[in-house]
Amino acid sequence: MSYPRIDLAGATIAITGAARGIGLATAKAFVEAGAYVALGDLDEALAVHAAAELGDHAMGHALDVTDKASYAAFLDAVDRWHGPLDVLVNNAGVMPNGPFLEQSDRIDQLTMDVNVYGVVHGMRLALPGMVKRGYGHVVNVASLAGKFPLRGLAVYNASKYAVVGLTAATRLEMDATGVSVSAVLPSAVRTELSSGIDYGILPAVDPEDIAAAVVRTVKTRAAETAVPGYVGLLANASGLVPEPVLRAFRKVAHDDAAINGVDDSVRRVYLDRIEKQ
Repeated sequence: MSYPRIDLAGATIAITGAARGIGLATAKAFVEAGAYVALGDLDEALAVHAAAELGDHAMGHALDVTDKASYAAFLDAVDRWHGPLDVLVNNAGVMPNGPFLEQSDRIDQLTMDVNVYGVVHGMRLALPGMVKRGYGHVVNVASLAGKFPLRGLAVYNASKYAVVGLTAATRLEMDATGVSVSAVLPSAVRTELSSGIDYGILPAVDPEDIAAAVVRTVKTRAAETAVPGYVGLLANASGLVPEPVLRAFRKVAHDDAAINGVDDSVRRVYLDRIEKQ
């Protein structure tokens, strides 16, 4: 596929969940590339502070991705601040963990509202303008958990499988519009989202690694980018492996980490924060 080039120098970028973690690292990477970056986050004060730290090329704004009106207000503010949107990064997400039968309906609903409908709202609001202008790029930060199920993350897995499928289908619908839609699929990332979980031999990466992958998609427009790449290949191939073999690998890989490999004192800080939402 050939898409109109997006020059990051002077481009307008909007990022959700941008006050911390992957979102903040991505904002920094885009600012370093010369872009103007709007940081949207449920924690408005933290978003404004983070933007101030990044300088004149950044702004912070309140954003609740589960509320379409809030998302629209965020994108309107971005347009007034620095003109039409070039790149949207749907990054906001939550990752509660624990046995499926023990998780609450309320937290399940929050997971789907943030991880799935947050992405739906963003694309439905941003894509029409991009299509009208004939260019633009959307990056949905999914997860390798959207390709490879893990015990203790059942509803999170479901939400990320949804994002992977949503991204792929929407990308097809954007054919010939000049607008691209890409998914970035991180492994476990060293952020608050996965704090307190010991993933054993499963690879962990840094927020900056994901940020670099997101920025890279503006050039490559790749349909999917796994981080690290080799784990993406393994996740794609897992469906071809006989179940007994895969179960043996899962045992060695400690795939129950989100249930049995948890430091509760550390994890509780994150879970308490998202439960207050």
